[in-house]
Amino acid sequence: MKSIYKLLLLFGLFTCIISCKNNLPEYNDPIPKHDTFTVDSKQLNEKRVINVWVPEGYSTSKDSLTVLYMPDGGTKEDFPHIANTLAELIKANKIKPVILVGIENIQRRKDLTPKTEIEEDKKIASIVGESKEFRTFIQDELFPEIEKRYRTKAEKGIIGESLAGLFIMETFMEQPNLFNFYIAIDPSLWWNDHYLVKNAKQDLKNFPKTTKKLWFAGSGATDILQYTEELKNILTQENIPNLKWNYSPEPKEEHSTIYRATKEKALIWSIGK
Repeated sequence: MKSIYKLLLLFGLFTCIISCKNNLPEYNDPIPKHDTFTVDSKQLNEKRVINVWVPEGYSTSKDSLTVLYMPDGGTKEDFPHIANTLAELIKANKIKPVILVGIENIQRRKDLTPKTEIEEDKKIASIVGESKEFRTFIQDELFPEIEKRYRTKAEKGIIGESLAGLFIMETFMEQPNLFNFYIAIDPSLWWNDHYLVKNAKQDLKNFPKTTKKLWFAGSGATDILQYTEELKNILTQENIPNLKWNYSPEPKEEHSTIYRATKEKALIWSIGK
């Protein structure tokens, strides 16, 4: 009897695995022509792979372009579909030409998370909470490398989803002058007992006088949507005159689908013409 029960249990688990796998969205994004090089980071004590896409006509032009940075920027991560989307939007004359800089992951959960006091948070990886170091790498090592290799404007933006969205929101709150525009899709604001949201009003008191743009979205994930909604309310109450922001609630989207569902409108609103 026990053997039959074990067989039924195993069969049920196998069926669940197959079903769950089949329900996951599958994509086969073509990898566009791009440059790849490494930055030997003294800040992170590791070599980081960087992927860079430039729009059509860049090589025959003398124009300097805005740069869009992205975590999760490997060719097996989000770099291909964001580069392809940028190409389509530029061709359709919906956004101005930009350069895309993708930062390939090594230890994603280490780089993209702030410090946390919550034990459950610490269990997601062997090392967490080093977003400050990752941000310093971007500012002190990656920015100069990109500016040396490409014709760039001073204007910079950053895009990311989930933990990358959390990193972007933390950067927006704690170091807002680092970028001109921020796109945070389904940011993991639950991190550290939603510390960023709880401290948002205090952080926004030190907001710079220069104009910044923030676009963010929340899926139907219950551990995210409540905090993106709360952040929307805070931004409405604070009404910072030099902050242009847009919130896109997406309760019908899942955490696994919202990036692709919202990326076009996020990019059009943030970059535009």
